[in-house]
Amino acid sequence: MIEKKEKYNVAIMGATGAVGKEFLNILEERNFPIDELRLLASERSKGKIITFRRKKLEVQVLTENSFSGIDIVLASAGASRSKEFLPHAVRAGAVCVDNSSAFRMDMQVPLIVPEVNPEEIKSHKGIIANPNCSTIQMVLPLAAIKKVTQIKRVVVTTFQSVSGAGLGNILELEKQVAALSAKETHFALGEHIAPPEMIDKFPHQMAYNLIPHIDVFKENLYTKEEMKMVEETRKILAEPNLALTATCVRVPVYYAHSESLNIETEKKVTRLEALALLEKFPGIHVIDDPENNDYPMPVTAEGKDQVFVGRVREDESLANGLNMWVVADNLRKGAALNAIQIAECLI
Repeated sequence: MIEKKEKYNVAIMGATGAVGKEFLNILEERNFPIDELRLLASERSKGKIITFRRKKLEVQVLTENSFSGIDIVLASAGASRSKEFLPHAVRAGAVCVDNSSAFRMDMQVPLIVPEVNPEEIKSHKGIIANPNCSTIQMVLPLAAIKKVTQIKRVVVTTFQSVSGAGLGNILELEKQVAALSAKETHFALGEHIAPPEMIDKFPHQMAYNLIPHIDVFKENLYTKEEMKMVEETRKILAEPNLALTATCVRVPVYYAHSESLNIETEKKVTRLEALALLEKFPGIHVIDDPENNDYPMPVTAEGKDQVFVGRVREDESLANGLNMWVVADNLRKGAALNAIQIAECLI
């Protein structure tokens, strides 16, 4: 942990990005005990003014010397910058919670979801990794079911919002939707297809479309995002041989990721048993009333802290199988909130 104080000096790496803005919102909402808040970003954000707790703070350029006197670093500036700058922060005496993929699979770095494996925090050597957004929301229901039986296999398909890819991607979707919606006809074939000049951040048109491809393809033809879910889940649950396969899809939703989750267990878990386990697990909110069409959706989760679970049912194709639908705000529980919960555990 870190030295006990009444208040802490906190630095945010990537303070002007989508996750950086959520760091600020959540630190204020949860009244995190801050003495000095240092906002760090790239040269292009130098001098930008951000208001926090009614005080105007100037964004500083991130350098090797940015961490003097800092207790906690919340980092969301990308993997390459984390690799470059976090070692300097550790040498300056800070504990770093990193939202990038830089250190997640480093065996010397704990990978933490506080509701699932908080005991691993104490093993840190200055850096603690925040998992991938889609992994975080999946491991909560997995950990809930794992309380009563071993999990044999997991099949997950994700439906991930554009905010998971950054502010530029949100704006690209917005521009495409605005341009295509302005046309006089919307239903004729070809009238909903964007011209090539409108496609930049994504490999294909995002508006009115789905892209079954997030991050780069690897040699096994899975994407990097899909393999993150496999490898990170195994590490967090301490199940190195867990059978897990993932398909990750980008969808034209601004905020909140959704997941279709299929779990095969060692022992039979009924729908009612699963619901009871999920309802008792910290961080999960169950919405499951099929008769009234009540289940989680991205609009349910947007701006919320919980992982929402619904559509829980027994898999009729398996002796011991469960299906469920899992939704969470990817910028909050999937990123900024989880990191701040780790920081709260540290203090």
